[in-house]
Amino acid sequence: MKIWDLPTRIYHWLQALLFIGLAASGFNGEGPHIYLGLALFTLILWRIVWGFIGSDTSRFKQFISSPKRTISYLLGKEPSKAGHNPAGSWMVIGLISTLFIQCITGIALAGLFDHIPYADIVLNDNVFDVFVTLHGVCARLLPVLVVLHLVAILFYKLRSKPLVWAMITGVQKKLTEHQMSSNLVFVSNKRALLVLIATGLVTIAIVVSAGV
Repeated sequence: MKIWDLPTRIYHWLQALLFIGLAASGFNGEGPHIYLGLALFTLILWRIVWGFIGSDTSRFKQFISSPKRTISYLLGKEPSKAGHNPAGSWMVIGLISTLFIQCITGIALAGLFDHIPYADIVLNDNVFDVFVTLHGVCARLLPVLVVLHLVAILFYKLRSKPLVWAMITGVQKKLTEHQMSSNLVFVSNKRALLVLIATGLVTIAIVVSAGV
């Protein structure tokens, strides 16, 4: 059964590649760290918008679960729908949120927000210090989240649920009857392309305004 649309799968793998590049260039102080960060920023904006207007399994309202429902799922008392399970949904939100904060603070630290209106008031020394701290905290938090994500993938692999292959092909096998009953709607890839172009233009506007 088809679970994941093409835009979500592209986002997932590009995010992984950009994260590896950013971690290597950031920790070593070398490489095109800023450019990789801008690419990831564009990608995350794309994913956030897609989380509201994309296919069913990509929409936040479809997979975000309450803490109560998540606990019930972990206790085996709550079935999961097709797509992200309740526990996995919180990992997705955690990764996207942390990466977004990392990108925003990184762009600010690189001086790319210096020419926006009232930047001298908003981005004062105190705010700058907070951004430095947040950027460092997120840089150390993200590897922890990634490790937890990989452990979860291994756990489901041992339970004969190949999540990686599903994220490559978009098709997931061995679904429960509850999951099979889901009537999923998939949005046109053309819409995803238009959203990607729009978010790319946002990033370009930031760069141009900074005179880079």
